[in-house]
Parts: sequence; C-alpha cells; structure tokens
Amino acid sequence: MSVFAALVERLADLLQPLFHASAAAAAIVLFTALVRLLVLPLSRAAARGRRAQARLRPDLAELRKKHAKDQEALRRAVLELHTREKVSPLSGVLPGLLQLPAFFVLYHLFSSSTIGGHGNGLLDHALLGAPLGGRGADVLGGGSGGAALVYAVLFVLVAAVATFNLVRARRAAADTAAAAGAAGAGGTQGEELPGLGAVTKAAPYLSYLTLLTVAVVPLAAALYVVTSTTWSAVERAVLYP
Repeated sequence: MSVFAALVERLADLLQPLFHASAAAAAIVLFTALVRLLVLPLSRAAARGRRAQARLRPDLAELRKKHAKDQEALRRAVLELHTREKVSPLSGVLPGLLQLPAFFVLYHLFSSSTIGGHGNGLLDHALLGAPLGGRGADVLGGGSGGAALVYAVLFVLVAAVATFNLVRARRAAADTAAAAGAAGAGGTQGEELPGLGAVTKAAPYLSYLTLLTVAVVPLAAALYVVTSTTWSAVERAVLYP
C-alpha cells in the first residue's frame, strides 16, 4: 500500500501547479486513465471477439434449430463452435476483472487511517471541500455546499453514462433482431450461449447500480468508478460503432 500511496502523492505533486488543492483528485483520475490504457489491448481483443460472434450468428441459428428440443446438446454444440472458431463469449469480462485490483487499492488507501505504520496523509486531500476519504452517504446526511456539489456532479454523470449505455444496448438489440428476422434466423443477441439471454438483457440496467457505489465508497474510489465507467462508455462507442 505504501508504494501505491507514494504513486498517488507523486502524481498529485506533478499536477499541483495545474489543479492546486484538487491535485490529488486529478491524480486519481489520471491513475484511472493509466489503468484503462493498460487493459486497452484486452478491450480491443474483446471487441474483435464480439465481431466474431456476430459473424457466427447464422451458424448459431442453425444449431438452435437443430437442437431445439435438447438444450444440453445445444450448449455443447455452441461451445464446440466457439472453441473451433477461437471465440470466447466471455472475453468481454476480462477487462473489467483486471480493473478490480486498482479499485480495491484506492478503496483501501482512502479507508485506512495509517499506511505502513504512519499516518495516512492522503486523507488530508479534498475536492472542493469534499474529503477524498469521505463518503457520499455522509454528505447526503448534511455536508458542506462544495461537497454536495461534487457528489451531485458525480451522480448526474453516472446517470448520463448509464442512460447512454442503455440506449445503445436497446439500439443494438433492435438491429440484431431486425437482421436475424431478415435472414429468417430468429433469436436475438444474448441467445448465442444458452442461459446468457437474461444476463444480456439485464446488463445495461446494472450501470445504474453505480449510483449506489458512488454513494457508499470513499470519494477517491468513487472518482475511479466514475472515470472508468465514462471511459468504458466512450470506448464501447468507438470499438462497437
């Protein structure tokens, strides 16, 4: 933890001439961007995998017709197809999983009163009066005007990103259904691997749960979450036009 604390402090020192008292908050945003750049190759690989899945839809439709009465045979056939074509239906999960350690590091850094046996100087930093170790739930219970403004902006941004993701997901589902109908294939995106349909449909709404996360974690971790989810929305728009 001492190493990561020193990294955040170093980034804050570098950004201090530009952001002054908010330099530590800016350092966390920069730290998040660096993490996202590190996992960008995996995100691009996931995008290629998704395009490959789209290419396999006619084959998947044939398998659904062939094994309509035997779900276990359908599951095996779909997995065999994905293996043969070197396509992983879960490849898009990896970028998110690899970001979790960075989130937990920030959560721990700004939740601990001491680091390496010394006082945690990171807790002295704030963003417009909102302590980076504070929580939105405390501000909602009666915080300063500056702190309330910070969380209001974060909540609005999270809601906007979640709505953007939902609109794109619905548009993609409609396009997929229209293409499948035109080809006489039937089915929708998310049926490519039996059992994932409900997850696929619910996934866009899960973005709204980020509002709860922002409210209960330290502000530093909330900044990481908001920056990362915004990055993800832009990344999907570029990689999945």
